[in-house]
Amino acid sequence: MNKNDLIAAVAERADLTKSSAAKAVDSTFDAIAAALAKGDEVRLIGFGTFLTSERKATEGRNPQTGAPLKIPASRVAKFRVGKGLKDQVAG
Repeated sequence: MNKNDLIAAVAERADLTKSSAAKAVDSTFDAIAAALAKGDEVRLIGFGTFLTSERKATEGRNPQTGAPLKIPASRVAKFRVGKGLKDQVAG
C-alpha cells in the first residue's frame, strides 16, 4: 500500500472525499513528524509508538575502496509495534 492507496482507504472508510482524506493523512503525518522533531514520542494505544533514538558515531568502511570513514552521530526515527497491532498481524 502506498500513500495514495492509504488516502483512498481512509476516504472510503470515513466517508470522506479523497481531498479531505488527503488533508487528514497529510496532517497526521505532519503532526507525527513535528512531535518527533521536538524529541517527543507519539503513542497510539493498540497501534504503536513513534519515537526517536540517538545513534552513536561509528567508524565504517567504503565498500568499494575499503578506506575507513567516520559515520557521524545522528538522531533517527523508530516505531515500536503495539500489542493490538501485533496481535492483529499475527492473526
